[in-house]
Amino acid sequence: MYRRILLVASTLVFAFAILFTSVLRTASVKYVFSQETEIQEEGQENESMEIDYVLPYPGRISPDNPLWPIKALRDKLWLMLTSNPDRKAELKLLFADKRLAMSKTLFERDKSEIAFSTLTKAEKYLEEACAIEEESRQKGTDTSEFLTTLSKASLKHRQIIDEILTIAPEDAKPGIRRVQDYSKEVYNKTRNALREKGVPIVENPFESE
Repeated sequence: MYRRILLVASTLVFAFAILFTSVLRTASVKYVFSQETEIQEEGQENESMEIDYVLPYPGRISPDNPLWPIKALRDKLWLMLTSNPDRKAELKLLFADKRLAMSKTLFERDKSEIAFSTLTKAEKYLEEACAIEEESRQKGTDTSEFLTTLSKASLKHRQIIDEILTIAPEDAKPGIRRVQDYSKEVYNKTRNALREKGVPIVENPFESE
């Protein structure tokens, strides 16, 4: 009796996992880029920039792995179960950083379509982390420390995207530059907020915005 129940339950779980994976793959946005990359000097001057921010280890399972939907689902559940706004902002920044690193690796592997999709998600997470911080700050929470971290992160994102631009296919670059606007906007917002709070701003090593 118990074996039969266990067998049925296992079958249902397995079937649900397959269905969930299929739905995610069907619903995902598809991008088609050529794999021809023109070597340019663009962004190379930024590779040696020292930005006081280290991206976290992205993990072994990346978006081109069959197990990725499970990892993505875990991240979503993690966010859903996190009620503290400050912690949720930190999580979104963590996910943004990890996906940025994954995106660069995928571009290096000539998997431009999924790399661009991953990069877009990374920068949206960065924007969402900034939005949560702003909301918390308006409610009176002292977010000075996270603001500084977020400001540094935005500059690191811009630097890495500059590096991605040197290896991405030519037809992918316009979209990548548009996505880079997220990090530029986050830096501007965090810089202004730090200035208003009287906290030292994080200097922008790039050209004046």
